[in-house]
Amino acid sequence: MNDTQPLGFEYISQAEFMEKHMTQKIAVVTGSYKGLGLEIARQLAQRGLQVIVTARKVEAAQQAAVTLAGSGLSVEAPPAALDVADSASVAAFAAWVTERHGRVDVLVNNAGVNPKLAAEEQSVLTALPEVFLKTVDTNAVGALRMAQALVPLMRKNGYGRIVNVSTEMAALSSIAGDHYPIAPSYRASKVALNMVSQLLAKELAGSNILVNSYSPGWTKTDMGGPHAPYTAEEAAQTAVFLATLPDGGTTGGFYAEMRKLGGPVVVAW
Repeated sequence: MNDTQPLGFEYISQAEFMEKHMTQKIAVVTGSYKGLGLEIARQLAQRGLQVIVTARKVEAAQQAAVTLAGSGLSVEAPPAALDVADSASVAAFAAWVTERHGRVDVLVNNAGVNPKLAAEEQSVLTALPEVFLKTVDTNAVGALRMAQALVPLMRKNGYGRIVNVSTEMAALSSIAGDHYPIAPSYRASKVALNMVSQLLAKELAGSNILVNSYSPGWTKTDMGGPHAPYTAEEAAQTAVFLATLPDGGTTGGFYAEMRKLGGPVVVAW
């Protein structure tokens, strides 16, 4: 480790760096260079967490970190890109964060893809198997890779909060009567993500590592489009609520967006 470590725009001694970060919680937000992920990163940093922003292109993550740090927030970006669909990339990120911080307290699995606008995605009978598999690999297996890489750090410190960004379109109990797009690849990937959340919560019960999923709803982002009724700022609220739960808080839940219902409300599976 170098004798000095970057923090925002300042360079401080290694001793000062370690003293600050022994107590400050470290949050990792995947896919956080724009849209919902960037807003989740912003709100977590506003609550005093040291936030690591990531992207599949390192320049995008670094620019997002500079933008947030320019507002006086405690954020940084890793020196390499993070692709949650690439096991080697996830392993390299885990090695970097372990060397730099020695801990991760919060993981928000926000990175994802949604091919819903493709013509083939208008029917489950025309969905392309290769697109289906790629979507599941990014949205569900990607979150699994991140959890497998970072939960050991959480166990070491006896604290962790994992938030998986899902969708109400993955609620099996209401799928027969809902009015959402068919979007088979996206829906299936988020159903799988919800199962990852449930299994993690079950296995980590009693460890003070809380795992929950939530639906941000239809939001004005690149994925949601300009006609969505809610902003990324509103959509981030539930993620931040779940990422900062007190000890003994809920785990294994699936939550709707708070701004629509006035508070954290469980979505029926």
